[in-house]
Amino acid sequence: MRILQMIDSLDIGGAEKMAVNYANALSKEVEFSAIVSTRKEGALKSQINDSVHYFYLHRKSVLDVFSIARLRKYCVVHGIEIVQPHSSSFFTAFLLKLVLPKIKVVWHDHNGLSEFISPQRTFVTKIASSFFSGIIVVNDYLKKWAQNKLWCQNIIYLPNFTTLNRDELGITVLKGNPGKQILCLANLRYQKNHFFLLEVSEMLKASHPDWTFHLVGKDFNDDYSTKLKQSINSKRLEEHVFIYGSKQDTFSIINQAEIAIITSLSEGLPVALLEFGLCNKAVVSTDVGEIPLIVKKGNNGFLVSKEDVQTFYTNLVQLIENPDLRQNIGKALNQTINEHHSEQAVLKKYLTWINSL
Repeated sequence: MRILQMIDSLDIGGAEKMAVNYANALSKEVEFSAIVSTRKEGALKSQINDSVHYFYLHRKSVLDVFSIARLRKYCVVHGIEIVQPHSSSFFTAFLLKLVLPKIKVVWHDHNGLSEFISPQRTFVTKIASSFFSGIIVVNDYLKKWAQNKLWCQNIIYLPNFTTLNRDELGITVLKGNPGKQILCLANLRYQKNHFFLLEVSEMLKASHPDWTFHLVGKDFNDDYSTKLKQSINSKRLEEHVFIYGSKQDTFSIINQAEIAIITSLSEGLPVALLEFGLCNKAVVSTDVGEIPLIVKKGNNGFLVSKEDVQTFYTNLVQLIENPDLRQNIGKALNQTINEHHSEQAVLKKYLTWINSL
C-alpha cells in the first residue's frame, strides 16, 4: 500500500503533528509512506523520519492549478493509492481527485470546531465529501456532525496517538520557580480559551503567587494574540503568565512543568493531552471533545466545565498543595494513554479499515 499524508503546513499544531505521526508510523507498516505540505513548511519538518518521503507543494492560492498539476505528477510517479488530507487540506485533495480519479481520498478531520464552521464552508465540505472514500474523526461529536452534514457515510472514529522524542535537545527554559510551573501547550487561538486561563491566574496570584503559567504554542500575532497580551498587562500578570511562542523541544518543556492544563472551548482529542500523559503529568482540563473519555475525574486528572473558573482554580489548588496527588494522578494518566492510545493499537484499527476501502 502507498499512502500520502497531506497537511497545509508543518507549523507546530495538533493536526500537523498527527499528519507527521501517521507518516512516520506507516513507514514501518506499508510499502510507501509520504507526506506533503501544501502551503508552508515549518518546525515539524525536522520530526519527519528519514524513511518517509517528503514533498513540499508550495501552493500559492486555493485554486493554484500549477500546484495541483505538480501534485498529480508526484502521485503518478510514486504510485500513490490513498491520500489522507488532514483538516483544511481536504480541498487540495478534492481538486487532486478531480484530475486523478483513481486515487482514494480519506479525510482526517481533527479540528473539533464544526459548531463554528460557516454554512458556506459546510456546503463546500459537503460537496467535496462526495468524492471521499472515507472519513476519520477524532471524537464522537465530529462523527455525528459528519453523518448529518456530509455525503460520505464511511466514517470511523480513531483516537489520536503520539510519540515523544526523548533524545531531543532541550533548549527552552521555563521562567519562574522550578517545581511551581503550570503548562498550557496550545496555539494562541480563540477555541483554546486562554482568557479563561487568565481568570484562573488572577485567583492563583492572590493565593499562591509563586506559581506561574507558561503558554507554549504558535503566536499568530493577530487580534486574539494582541488582546491576550493586553489583558495580561492590564491584569498585572506579567510575572505570572509567560508566552513563549512555538517550540520544538516539547518533551523537555513538559518535563519542566509540574502541572499541565487544557482550557479549550472546543477540542477533538488534543495531542497535548496524550503528551502530558506520556510524561506522567497531572492534568486539569475543561470537559470538551473526547477528553472525558480519557480523563476520569479524580482518578487520572480533573475535569471542569468550560465556564467554571472557580472549580478549575479549586482543582488546581488541590494539585498544588498535594504533591502525592500530583504524582498518583500523573501515573494513572500515563497508564491510560499507554493502554488505549498507543501507536500500535490505533494503527491496527486504521489498517484494517483502510484495507476495506
